Amino acid sequence: MEPGGTRARILAEATFFAESPKAPAATTATKEHPTDVESAKADPSRPAPGLLSGRYRLPTMGIVLVITLLAFETMAVGTVMPVVADDLDGLPLYGWSFSGMLIFSMLATVLAGGWIDRRGPARPLLSGLAVFVAGLVIAGTAPWMAALVAGRAVQGVGSGLTLVAVYVMVARVYPERLRPRVFAATSTAWVLPSLIGPSAGGVIAEHVHWRLVFLGLVPLVVPAALMLLPALRSIGRAEPQSAPSARQGRVKAAFVTAFAAAAVLYAADAPGLSALPAAVLGLAGLGWGLPRLLPPGTLRLRRGVPATVAARGLLAGAFFGTDVFIPLALTSLHGFSPTQAGLVLTLASLSWSAASQYQGRSRRPRAFFVLSGAVLVAVGVVATSVALQLSGWWAAPAWVVGGAGMGLALSGLSVLILNQSPVEEQGVNTSALQLSDTLGSSLAIGLAGALATAFGADRLELGLRTGAALLVVIAVVGVVAARRVEARP
Repeated sequence: MEPGGTRARILAEATFFAESPKAPAATTATKEHPTDVESAKADPSRPAPGLLSGRYRLPTMGIVLVITLLAFETMAVGTVMPVVADDLDGLPLYGWSFSGMLIFSMLATVLAGGWIDRRGPARPLLSGLAVFVAGLVIAGTAPWMAALVAGRAVQGVGSGLTLVAVYVMVARVYPERLRPRVFAATSTAWVLPSLIGPSAGGVIAEHVHWRLVFLGLVPLVVPAALMLLPALRSIGRAEPQSAPSARQGRVKAAFVTAFAAAAVLYAADAPGLSALPAAVLGLAGLGWGLPRLLPPGTLRLRRGVPATVAARGLLAGAFFGTDVFIPLALTSLHGFSPTQAGLVLTLASLSWSAASQYQGRSRRPRAFFVLSGAVLVAVGVVATSVALQLSGWWAAPAWVVGGAGMGLALSGLSVLILNQSPVEEQGVNTSALQLSDTLGSSLAIGLAGALATAFGADRLELGLRTGAALLVVIAVVGVVAARRVEARP
């Protein structure tokens, strides 16, 4: 399995958004933009506007296009990177083309939260798109591998800024009733790139040139930005609550945490005792940095925002950790072809999208979907782990259950984090949610991968069982966190 393809996939996959108890500017009634409630009072027979009606049409289309572009780039790059490394004679830097993006994406995710809370989401979002384009151009024109790695790092900064800003934009633009549907739309925006991204990247690299995978997306960013501009101009900004010294502390903690995560991932791939120094330094860095970046009480699963942030990382870790090892187990233990193994993952992606659409149209409380989804993820992880030891095809229905669980839970968590955050803390809490997602996925994949390969290629089945046991534990703890996402009055 390619060392970086996994990390590329988990940088963005699956997620998005919600509302604050203190009404944000975009939901405040004005002459130009009355609230949905006031519109209904003025004309009870008039249906409430949907995602593609009135003032919501352009921002909805823009958000979906942005997520589709980020998703396609993420999914296609994993396919073309072997060709890139061969063409640029850069195999020694292959892993850094993914790790560099991961590190700088985490940095940008943390820094974006404070910037958005101080200035609003408009500048960070447009800056993120501009930086992402710059990264595409640098990577697409790179004359050597080091330049491509630099371009990928710049892309990481752009994607980190963009994703956090999009979360907060949804909280400021859409009324509460529409936010679950926005999250469902963004989950759906991942489906098509997941299905065609890898193969399209391969076809482009084979019949045109790998550079087009990067440069071909550049013109599409412009219409997405233009669609978002009117809504961004209407968004106000909240008064920042943190002092400059606190913001500087977060910047320092962000750097330490990002490089500590990279050290842990390196240690997971390194052989024998040579991994020990990196592992110790990495774990120490995470132990120092994470409490300064996550809401107080996150590691103790404190009710409310802390448990919401923790649940996101735990469920993402359990799901993507299992998702990564399904193709390995199917091809190595059951003789599946890559296409057959990919079909199992595709079915899970489709169930994810369907479940996300369902929760987006339901009026049940978001906490119900988070807990229900967490239980389904845990059941899916356990059932898939058992199925992979028996007959490979039983993994397909088992993993459909896991995909449906993620579709229910992640959208609900995105809604809850903003519902429970004061306007002036939406950026910081959203960045914590994204950081938890990225770190949870990366570390679970790295640690489970280390366990899976610890016994050698001739005892792969035992290794996969050991890695699966870790992922089951993570999923069960995720259910515990999901029970605590609602703050008690």
